[in-house]
Amino acid sequence: QVQLVESGGGLVQPGGSLRLSCVASGSIFSIDAVTWYRQAPGKERELVAGITSSGSTNYADSVKGRFTISRDNAKNTMYLQMNSLKPEDTAVYYCNAMIRDMKTPLLRFPYWGQGTQVTVSS
Repeated sequence: QVQLVESGGGLVQPGGSLRLSCVASGSIFSIDAVTWYRQAPGKERELVAGITSSGSTNYADSVKGRFTISRDNAKNTMYLQMNSLKPEDTAVYYCNAMIRDMKTPLLRFPYWGQGTQVTVSS
């Protein structure tokens, strides 16, 4: 059984930084693309940043230059470094990963973490 667990959220003042982590565990063959999403109260879930298995990245315009997505394949861990945080970054952040498991390595399935709350406020 594959699981994703996010951590690193919390309360931070405007201009501050946080680093979110997403750890994948279980019978993993490989992790393909990974994407961080966020959902603010009353709003739809939106893409924040993505990274492919080869390390190519993409970002929402609203976070370009402030957020950095990365991954450590040896640890099955993905990160979202968030700098210069703004109140509008307040949301629940979710990690999504396309994962191939040991039983069906030719197929990949999407997995979601449970989310971690990020609140930017003075």
